[in-house]
Amino acid sequence: MTAQPSPLIAARTERTQWFLSGRFGMFIHWGLYAIPARGEWVRSEERISNEEYQKYFDEFNPTNYDAKIWARIAKNAGMKYTVLTAKHHDGFCLFDSQRTDYKATNTKAGRDLVREYVEAFRAEGLKVGLYYSLLDWHHPHYPAYGDRDHPMRDNEAYKGQPRDFSKYLDYLHGQVRELLTNYGKIDIMWFDFSYGELKGEAWRATELVQMARALQPHLLIDNRLGGSGESNRSFATKDPPVYSGDFACPEQIIPPTGFVDEDGQPVPWEANMTLNNHWGYCSSDRDYKSAKQVVRALVECVSKNGNMLLNVGPNARGEIPAACEQILAQVGHWLHQNSASVYGCGGSELPKPEWGRYTQRGQRLYAHIYDRGIGPINLRGLNGKIKQARLLADGSEITLSRPWMTAEYKQDAFIKFPSAELPDDLDTVVELELI
Repeated sequence: MTAQPSPLIAARTERTQWFLSGRFGMFIHWGLYAIPARGEWVRSEERISNEEYQKYFDEFNPTNYDAKIWARIAKNAGMKYTVLTAKHHDGFCLFDSQRTDYKATNTKAGRDLVREYVEAFRAEGLKVGLYYSLLDWHHPHYPAYGDRDHPMRDNEAYKGQPRDFSKYLDYLHGQVRELLTNYGKIDIMWFDFSYGELKGEAWRATELVQMARALQPHLLIDNRLGGSGESNRSFATKDPPVYSGDFACPEQIIPPTGFVDEDGQPVPWEANMTLNNHWGYCSSDRDYKSAKQVVRALVECVSKNGNMLLNVGPNARGEIPAACEQILAQVGHWLHQNSASVYGCGGSELPKPEWGRYTQRGQRLYAHIYDRGIGPINLRGLNGKIKQARLLADGSEITLSRPWMTAEYKQDAFIKFPSAELPDDLDTVVELELI
């Protein structure tokens, strides 16, 4: 007899149904760091003090920010949900928090940029998420000298400064309450991140999650109250803590076998990936992934029962870079033709084929063919198990064949394309209806 899951895991399973059906989301890292344009960690990497960083606050005025344009880009790319940095590590808030003056409404922008985002993306039918940094390099009570990442971590002038971490925690909890109270339904709360001794109950994490769930019971929460991007295994235990969240979120890597619990059953997860090499806008970083790389990474995640959250970093004017938009448009075109092989799909029990990957939904098996190879394409172990085969992009018939040279491979089925080239270089998808 299979043991019943704990109430926490049962609730998690219910909450994540839409998430695991949607599979593809947009991450948006945006803030003051778009002005120096050297990435979101510029303050830490260059040891920039609050006083030196103030010039970016004084200058911040994204005159071309239009959340409706962002929302259309995400929707046209085939994304089903989004996550925006309401507050990143530098402490600057894109929302009109009553707990700080360090916010967009006090800049030349003079607007609540989170409210515009929530309303625009919700209007396009997308699920709406907010990122909130547990770190805060601007707050006077967040640890500075001797901290691992704080810009002033090795500045002797900060040594011995009185800092009351409990006051920062009150501030953190209060801002999360604002975000979950003042903007209507929020679908995801994406906390980032724990490190060293600052993890779990150091954040009063159980209390924080209980408050969040009381305000919005449907809310999905990531697992970073207990860890960072490289530590996800504790999420998959049979009896995780309350603050373990609803999904694991490996960063800049797709796990070799996805994520499973102690019984080998899949658990919710999402790979968060950059489109170039930075999260925040970096004007010199033009090392963008191609549409082919993005499509195949997304398919890999789905084939391992996971999601992909793909990041864009808008510039100081509030524009998603044109190169990002072009890549996402290509991905969206592919998804428009092949959406049935991604949304609502997961992995197959079949082993990974040498020519690509499988995704599956019920009796529909999707062969994602990357490598045409030479000769017929082998569908191992599927002889007599396929009712019909169609090219998913246009519904055209794909003929199942058993050429003379396949006589010794009686358990396998074969398909043969009429051309030496695949119909779609990004990913040619053949829908196999199983018997």
